[in-house]
Amino acid sequence: MFTGGILTVSDKGARGERQDKSSKVIRKCLTPLDIQWERYEIVPDVRESIENKLREWADEANLDLILTTGGTGLSPRDITPEATLAILDKVALGFAEVMRIETLKKTPLAMLSRAVAGIRKNTLIINLPGSPKAVEECLEVILPALSHAIETLRGEAIECASREILSYKEDKVIHHAH
Repeated sequence: MFTGGILTVSDKGARGERQDKSSKVIRKCLTPLDIQWERYEIVPDVRESIENKLREWADEANLDLILTTGGTGLSPRDITPEATLAILDKVALGFAEVMRIETLKKTPLAMLSRAVAGIRKNTLIINLPGSPKAVEECLEVILPALSHAIETLRGEAIECASREILSYKEDKVIHHAH
């Protein structure tokens, strides 16, 4: 079982003017991972609020996974990526890259996402869009890698070499199981 937190970033949500539907989609999509959701909060699009919450959840609550939703677009108030980058120890480019690449196949608006992902201490932090549909599409793409990423951060992952390895020989893919 993993521990997790969902941080919804929304001025309207923080004022109670908009219902947070994306967090429900996150919980539903990640049911296969058996995550115990220990933290959930809605904060306004204020950089300091986002940074403080991410630090607290990673450093004090020691969550395995933090997912943010909202604040990743081009609006002047969208500052979730900047707040996230400010507190990360390492950037994990692959998550955001693959989310953009794969969701771009469904909508050209995916290229407007500025989402980032990375690690603070032993916590994986991933920015997701604010739209419930976009959240579902992004999680669908990264779900296969989440368990291994979290297990690796915990020091529990089996070595990648012991999983199925693909090798390329004479333009043919050969599957090797170790």
